[in-house]
Order: sequence, then structure tokens, then C-alpha cells
Amino acid sequence: MANMRNGVLIPVALVLAACATTTPTAPPDVVQKPAEPAVRPAPPAPPTQEDLALASLASLQDRLYRVAAPLLVNNAELCKANARNLLGFTAKNRFSYSTEYVAAAQKSLKLGDKLQVMGVLPGSGAARAGVQVGDVLLSVEDKQLPDGENAERQAAGILAPLVTRRSTVKIAVLRDGSNLSLNVPLTFACAYGIELGNTDNATAYADGHRILISRGMMNFARTDEELAYVLAKEMAHNTLAHPTRQRMSATVGGIIDNLTRMRPDMSSMSGLAGVKPMPQELDAIADRLSLYMLVRAGYQVDNVVPFWRRVASQYPASMPNGYTAMHPGTNFRTAAMERTLKDIRAKQAANKPMMP
Repeated sequence: MANMRNGVLIPVALVLAACATTTPTAPPDVVQKPAEPAVRPAPPAPPTQEDLALASLASLQDRLYRVAAPLLVNNAELCKANARNLLGFTAKNRFSYSTEYVAAAQKSLKLGDKLQVMGVLPGSGAARAGVQVGDVLLSVEDKQLPDGENAERQAAGILAPLVTRRSTVKIAVLRDGSNLSLNVPLTFACAYGIELGNTDNATAYADGHRILISRGMMNFARTDEELAYVLAKEMAHNTLAHPTRQRMSATVGGIIDNLTRMRPDMSSMSGLAGVKPMPQELDAIADRLSLYMLVRAGYQVDNVVPFWRRVASQYPASMPNGYTAMHPGTNFRTAAMERTLKDIRAKQAANKPMMP
């Protein structure tokens, strides 16, 4: 058919070319009408500040989840009481964001009323089952999932008992206009929420259940490996119950709630915002555990000491809301890290298990 079409078009083109070389005389009563201009579609509206803010947020969250994934999946044995079955993906709808960003979430992130997969944990059962970013969640174990303003909270109430009792969960998703049924193996992993903090202060927090890494710290980390150093350190604090021992869980939890908002109230973040500096002995114990977590997750640890020294140099303890202000024992910490690194290298050489 394509050849036949070409066979027709070529002679027509030749005829048009031949006509162009002559000067035909139009009948005097024929009036040539000017061609009507083509109607051009209106250019798309430029992105709003809300659109740009959400796009940046989504990009940072993608990086955060990607770097956190091997730490969560490979350290369930160390997290102990904080490990449980996870679905292995995150989901949001347009109402997951504050009112002024709902329209931007619909426009820029293509979110509607139904929950949509925003991130899939690499190495998880969800990734192996083929769950993809953009999948719209319809049901789980034949129970329709809620939509609208409270969809996330209501869905959590449906999912929580299911992941406790099963090894796999059947979900139905909408993808490219087609309904798909997927059997998702649950992933036994460290069950810490990973949050992005909307502040340019280079800092991180752990409240016993969640970990927050600020936008400023993410920008400070030159590589994903350096970002993993910070994530592992806060994971270690949670695993060792340091927020509880310091009686800081509620205070830090309130800070995390604030900094995860699209527009945090920074007036409440003066000084250390009520956070006690971490004693250097507890900090060093968390550093030791974090190094084992990093190695078990496949991250290199050769640059961990220079990284923390650079943090202390650029953000000294005198700088409010900075990481070093809450973790002032840099010299004590780095000396303990050097000893732990020797232990890890000796175990690697002897092919021993990576257990602290």
C-alpha cells in the first residue's frame, strides 16, 4: 500500500512543478482569494510557582527513596523490632498536598482523586511484581480502595491488617487504560518512613519511626553515597531507640510534621527548636551501626569520615538548626568510625558476616 501511495504522489508533484514554470492566464472573472491563515493552538500556560515547587519536590523524593531502598531492604536483621512486611511502593493523590497545591498536583504530577503509585522501592516485591510509577490503585484483595481527600489514611487502614497476615497481596491497577491484576510479594524490611524536609538548613531528624532529610542536606551531599551516610546514621538512631532514650520523640516528631509541609513554619525553628544535642557516646554507637548498615546495603564507606568532617567544617556547631549543632562530638565520632572501619575491613577479609 505504501508503494502504491508513492506511485500516485510522485506524478502529482511533477505536474505541480511543471505548472510552476508556465504563466497561466486566469479567466478575467475569476478572483483569487487569499488563503485563510491556519489556526494555531494556544501556547501552553507557563508553569506556576506551585508547578515548579512540586516538580522539584518530586525529583528530590525520587532520589531519596532510591538511595534509601537498599538500606531498608538489606538491614531488616539489624532493625529487629522496627522491621515488618511492606508493600514496597508509595502512593498519593492530588489531595495528598495542601490546598494551594492541589491544582498543581493534578497538572504537573497528573494526579487525580484515586491513589497513584509515586515510587517503587528498588529490590522490593513490588518491583519484582511489575508495579510501576503511574499505576492507579483500584483494589487490594478485591476490596475497592478509597479515593478523595482522605484516601491515604483510609487505604492505610485497609492495608495494615493485610500485610501482617500474608506473604503476598493481590492488587488491581489501572495502567494505560487497561486493568491489571498483580500479585505483590511483601518485602520484609526496616519500616521507617522516609521524609523530605522543605528547608535549606543542612540537617536530618529521626523520631523513632520516621527519618527526615532536609533539602539543604540533599543539596550538600555530592553523591548518592554521601546521602546514604546521612540516611544510615538516622536509621541507626531509630534502631537504637535514641529518640526515646533522649525523650525527644514527640519534639522531633513535631519538627518532622512541620518540615514536611509545603510551607513550613520556620518561626518555630529558632535555635535547636527544643532538640537536645546528641551525647557523643550515643552518637558514636549510632555511627558504628550505620557503617554496618551501609556495607550490608552495598555502599562504599571509604569516604564516610571525610564527609562528616566536611559537614562539621561547613556547618559548625555554632550554626543553629545545622546538623553539627545537634551532633557536636565530631572528633569523638570520627575516631570511633575509624575503629569501626578497621573491624569491617577485617571481617570482609575473613569473609565473616557483617554484624556489629
